[in-house]
Amino acid sequence: MSAETEALNDQIKQSVALLRRHLDWDVAIDRLAELNNRAEDPDLWNDSDAAQKLMRERTMLAGQIEGVQRLEADVNDTIELVELAEMEGDEAVVAEALGTLRALAEEAKRRETESLLSGEADSNDCYLEVNAGAGGTEAQDWAEMLLRMYTRWAEQHGYKVTMMESSEGEQAGIKSATIQVTGPNAYGWLKTEAGVHRLVRISPFDAAARRQTSFASVWVYPVVDDSIEIEINEADLRVDTFRASGAGGQHVNKTESAIRITHIPTGIVVACQTDRSQHRNRATAMTMLKARMYEQELQRREAAAAQTEASKTDIGWGHQIRSYVLAPYQLVKDLRTNVEKTNPDAILDGDIDDFMAAALAARVGATRSEASAQAQ
Repeated sequence: MSAETEALNDQIKQSVALLRRHLDWDVAIDRLAELNNRAEDPDLWNDSDAAQKLMRERTMLAGQIEGVQRLEADVNDTIELVELAEMEGDEAVVAEALGTLRALAEEAKRRETESLLSGEADSNDCYLEVNAGAGGTEAQDWAEMLLRMYTRWAEQHGYKVTMMESSEGEQAGIKSATIQVTGPNAYGWLKTEAGVHRLVRISPFDAAARRQTSFASVWVYPVVDDSIEIEINEADLRVDTFRASGAGGQHVNKTESAIRITHIPTGIVVACQTDRSQHRNRATAMTMLKARMYEQELQRREAAAAQTEASKTDIGWGHQIRSYVLAPYQLVKDLRTNVEKTNPDAILDGDIDDFMAAALAARVGATRSEASAQAQ
């Protein structure tokens, strides 16, 4: 075999070994068999919520196991094809098989990253908040740029994005906004984006065309369902109503249907203005509050193993997780993982997968090389 073929084969085998390790293969096989047996129980659907939860786990686990098995079978078949084609001197078949191996290597890499999404709420939908830091219009414009970046990323990956609340800036941009991202592993992917993001550029709002530094913070928390019990004392809540803000329309800014809820003991604030009904907005805001409190509990559990609390610091110097430099040079650098990109336009258009994958690996405490050493 050619050097490239052998390298790709070794890379895929390494990924498969790591996938088996992350899944805890024998345990996963036994668990799937157990779930299959329980799914055949005619009494299962007497409790529809429990049944749906079981079926979701079964579908996810079966997909992971079958994906690894198919990957192993495909690479073995392709290697056999390469060996036969080389024996027969069929360069066209060799080239085609090599292309297949490259595609399998990319799939293996993607599955390896996805296998790190094993947190308690990683499979959930999520809310993503963006808040402008100090700096007026410049920071508010930067906050809107970040919101667009995450919206574009979500759309490119087939996720649904719903605007929950937005507070517009005085001249441009936004003071804050919250979106809901709906789709598989939305929280697992986006949770590593929580923190302060720093922008350096020539300000379009400065007549002297001076370079400006702006900050905005991002906060991500999972959507929780009824199976997760979060107790909230109504006496601990302050509920305010206000007029919805937006681009216009017959209803916008005419009734105080928007809701803002403050949980006094923790200082958590959520807001919702998606519906014309104040009652429905209040119900949605309560769901968002429960999600924020659940995320707070998840962070407490992770605090011993990760630096998640670092993302809750001031929106300013010394606390950023990523810098986006547009002038005098072009560079986007993640300060946690040292991943760098020199194409900020593509990054701001949603191409942030590499940053997410690296931060996710760092968050669970296993880079590829470290995981490989442990697997050997």
